[in-house]
Amino acid sequence: MAPPADPGAVVPAIPSLIPRTEAIVDRFARPLRSLRLSVTDRCNLRCRYCMPEEEYRWLPRADLLTFEEIATVAGIFAECGVDRVRFTGGEPLLRAELPSLVRMLAGVSGIRDLALTTNGVLLDLHAKSLREAGLHRVTVSLDSLDAARFALLTRRDLHARVLRGIAALAEAGFENTKIDSVVIRGHNDDELSALIEYGASVNAEVRFIEYMDVGGATHWSPEQVVSRQEILGSLARTYGAIEAIPAMDAAPAERFRLRDGRSFGIIASTTAPFCRTCDRSRLTADGMWLLCLYAQQGVDLRTLVRSSAGLDELRTRITEVWSERTDRGAEVRHAVKDRGALVGIERLRRDPHLEMHTRGG
Repeated sequence: MAPPADPGAVVPAIPSLIPRTEAIVDRFARPLRSLRLSVTDRCNLRCRYCMPEEEYRWLPRADLLTFEEIATVAGIFAECGVDRVRFTGGEPLLRAELPSLVRMLAGVSGIRDLALTTNGVLLDLHAKSLREAGLHRVTVSLDSLDAARFALLTRRDLHARVLRGIAALAEAGFENTKIDSVVIRGHNDDELSALIEYGASVNAEVRFIEYMDVGGATHWSPEQVVSRQEILGSLARTYGAIEAIPAMDAAPAERFRLRDGRSFGIIASTTAPFCRTCDRSRLTADGMWLLCLYAQQGVDLRTLVRSSAGLDELRTRITEVWSERTDRGAEVRHAVKDRGALVGIERLRRDPHLEMHTRGG
């Protein structure tokens, strides 16, 4: 595809989503394909766009699914069409012996892609063992290359540890590494090109994420959102013409190519929702199944796993719930006038399942 004549223009990509016939589909023909698996609600950072408050209510330890229970549930999801699993948190590397769980899921028939999203703080300690256990890919959250700014955004002075963790990925043999950066006006929107250059230096593709009004983003406002178009315009002024890469799956990021061949992504859930191709659902560490990132309630799978109901009932429940799914939360939020934070602090305190650090990204 030839680059557009206008340096700031973008050639639109045509989504291509072809469900496998064996996958369960919802009311909008979206297949059940990708499972975000939260293994803990705890985190060792306090990012201002995710965990801005001083105190939080944590999930009871006894309620957390064991590794054996997680593997059982993952196996049923795989039978229902899921072939991609991503470990999330909180910070998933805070869950003790995570490589053991990776190894268990690597042996589940039907799961072809195991990925991890992490803040990178503990990655230098675990990259090698995760790779040996069968993890395929890693995404690291990094919102700034400036240590002081990082500390301001995360309220932790751990920038150097994150960079060491990213370096450890290549040393452990990981490829297709991603770096996720939430872009917030007035905080890090002047670092877009610097992040792309850093990504190139560590053989990672950067994905810019629009600031979203989900979970604990209690201080969110539309004025802080740097839109997809603004991101593209800023990068075009630095790099020239930008070419859209046609979508080949239902991944949340739109991908783009610079003139020199380097690629990057944008996840534009706030200003350009992609609900029509969303094949993702989320399972919290205590077994609450959420059909949408914006979901206000979920389906309790822990009770089924721990009951004498048997796996057939669990499989039936997953099939029935997904078949009736109509969720399109980002599109609904996009249509809201005078949009503010999705959930207030008092409601978050009553129900920790509404928190992003509980449900995973």
